[in-house]
Amino acid sequence: MSEQQSAAAAQGGRPIGTPGDPRASWATWTTQSIISGPGGVTTAEVGPISGDLTVHTTWVDGEARLTVQYTGALDWYTVAGSPVPAVDEITARAIHQAMVNTVKTGRGASAPQAPGV
Repeated sequence: MSEQQSAAAAQGGRPIGTPGDPRASWATWTTQSIISGPGGVTTAEVGPISGDLTVHTTWVDGEARLTVQYTGALDWYTVAGSPVPAVDEITARAIHQAMVNTVKTGRGASAPQAPGV
C-alpha cells in the first residue's frame, strides 16, 4: 500500500486505488423515457419489454452492466447479453449510448458489443 493509501486508511477512509485500476473506478449513466421500437428490449428475467423505457448502465470491474425498466417503475431488468466487457469509462459510455440507440430500434434488442469488438 502506498503512503497516500496508508494515510487514507489510517484516517478512517478507504484506501485509494491507482487511477488506472478498473477495480477502483466506476461510473453510471441513466437515460429516461426512450420509446422502444417494435419488439422492445430482451431481458434476462422476463423476456421482451417495450414502451416507455429507461436504460441504466453501471461501469465497474471492467464491464458495463446494462439494465432497463419501464420508466417510473420500481423493477429493473438485466438486458440480455449484459454485462459487456469495457476496458475503460469511455468505452462503457459508448456502450450505454449504443444501447439507447438499440432500444429505439427495438426488434428484441440485446446488449451491444464493445466498440471495436
